Amino acid sequence: MLSHLRRIFQENLVGLYLYGSLTAGDFEPESSDIDLLAVTKSTIVPEEFDALRAMHQDFARANPEWEDRIDAVYVPVTILRTFRSEKGPFAVISPGEPLHMRDEALRDWLQNWYVVREGGVALFGPPAKLIIPLITQDEFVQAIRRYVAELAERVRGDQPRKSQAYIILSMCRALHVHREGEQASKRQAALWAQKELPEWSRLIQSALTWRQAWREEQVDHAATSAETVRFVNFVRDEILT
Repeated sequence: MLSHLRRIFQENLVGLYLYGSLTAGDFEPESSDIDLLAVTKSTIVPEEFDALRAMHQDFARANPEWEDRIDAVYVPVTILRTFRSEKGPFAVISPGEPLHMRDEALRDWLQNWYVVREGGVALFGPPAKLIIPLITQDEFVQAIRRYVAELAERVRGDQPRKSQAYIILSMCRALHVHREGEQASKRQAALWAQKELPEWSRLIQSALTWRQAWREEQVDHAATSAETVRFVNFVRDEILT
């Protein structure tokens, strides 16, 4: 992907940064996403966007096991350096969403920038700490609290098991940040949460299983929805009250 991005952006590519489970040592080849931040010198122009979209489509066709498992953000460096006050436009591709442009406040992505800055790996360009301004741990914790509130508002009783697994494991990670003060991978946080919340251990273990079998279609998704919603509300109350 890096070689394709260098050809598409040429001198406009400042850096490419890998983060997430692959850098945390908890990558699961059958289910984990690849998390990337690409930084450009200037806003992506239509010609670059079209070439980028074609690249992602070709990559998915050539590597079907990675289809819908790339989570990449393409952000101009000037906006990233002033993310607390500036907003897009920037490009995003993520599981369930094709490549598209957004124009929104980048401060809402603070937790992503924090993770990249503190633990990301530079595949190209300077270290992330030279591009992303300092983010305090308190800012990160507050961003996690806002994310928990938003996730609890969005959770519904009709979501597929893949989405339920994502929500359950995300809440485990948030609780880990709340109690331990640091980020953990989804699996690490789930194993920790099973010990911390033994009454929810079975559901958390189910979420890990659903995450591995995310392509499975012949399941009763609704059967576990109510318990998932109860878990989300429980963790929300633990963190926010």
